[in-house]
Amino acid sequence: MSWPKTCRAFRRSGGTYPFTIEPSTETLPTTLAPDDVLIRVHAVSLNFRDIAMLVEGQYPAPYEPGGIPTSDCGAEVVAIGEGVKRFKVGDKVGPNIAQTFLTGEELDEPVHDMVGGDAPGVLSEYGVWKEKGLAKLPEHLSWEEASTIAVAGVTAWNCLNGLKDLNGPRTVLMEGTGGVSMFVLLLSLAAGIKPIITSSSDAKLEQVKKLSPEILGINYKTTNVVDEVLRLTDGKGVDFVINNTGISSFPDNLKCLRSKHGQVNWVGFVGGVEPTWHPNELFALMLKAAKIKGLLGGSRDDFDALNRFLEEKKVSLEPLIDKTFAFEDAPKAFEYLKQAKHVGKVIIKV
Repeated sequence: MSWPKTCRAFRRSGGTYPFTIEPSTETLPTTLAPDDVLIRVHAVSLNFRDIAMLVEGQYPAPYEPGGIPTSDCGAEVVAIGEGVKRFKVGDKVGPNIAQTFLTGEELDEPVHDMVGGDAPGVLSEYGVWKEKGLAKLPEHLSWEEASTIAVAGVTAWNCLNGLKDLNGPRTVLMEGTGGVSMFVLLLSLAAGIKPIITSSSDAKLEQVKKLSPEILGINYKTTNVVDEVLRLTDGKGVDFVINNTGISSFPDNLKCLRSKHGQVNWVGFVGGVEPTWHPNELFALMLKAAKIKGLLGGSRDDFDALNRFLEEKKVSLEPLIDKTFAFEDAPKAFEYLKQAKHVGKVIIKV
């Protein structure tokens, strides 16, 4: 099967901060290695990390200044190497964010080969990936919906521990209405977990609450979140907190947890990377036998498990999609995400 010799893409500008993203032309290989999979990208969804990498000191992990950005896509297999067994031409796929984190048992493997970070991203019409680093996406989803799963979805899945051991009623508190929070919300509704979501905008909260009467909302600008969470849970607190703010909100997160064995899931850093509280605040971890769980996506097996759940339950991810931009308008999509007006995911149609 033949394919184009070149394709359109975007790259981070490099050089002097703040970076921008700029159009580029990428050369595609003329042949594939036995374990190579050539994909045609149809949709890309953005994460906060994508705009954080454009600002000096805002992203806390290594990344390539002039690299192709973004990590989440819905793509179609257009050609495979002779040794590929897991996929066929026409399959709907997406790369796992950590290309070397496959089973979750790679405990001594350092974090590297992060798609859109220190490895090439997916903001490109075509890409070549190793078979082992790809997952098959649910067939019932549109390209736009499928593009939201790799990071936001897998992170959300792991925030809820893969929906394992959910004995009795459970409650989750989500900071903000970004992609991970909204994905947790949809998974919670599908699994019978009570969702509480926060925002600084009453309009955003009302928009989100239209998805289900089960959803409770808190405006953190006008209401004390800890007090309101305890009121809404009859003083018990929540089982899970989705921390998008970062270190600064750990003390309040811990106060929101139930008396024993709650879990704070640290998935973001929109509030910066410096603590503003005394280390003694962490005694609550011991007193509540609680856990702070750091998350950066998950393994390919986690990705596969989530995709099976979404397929089995026929979960719609349409409510995740806030706004879609054309490929040539990718810089506008980045700017829109930076303005933080979105509820859910910002999509680029390729």
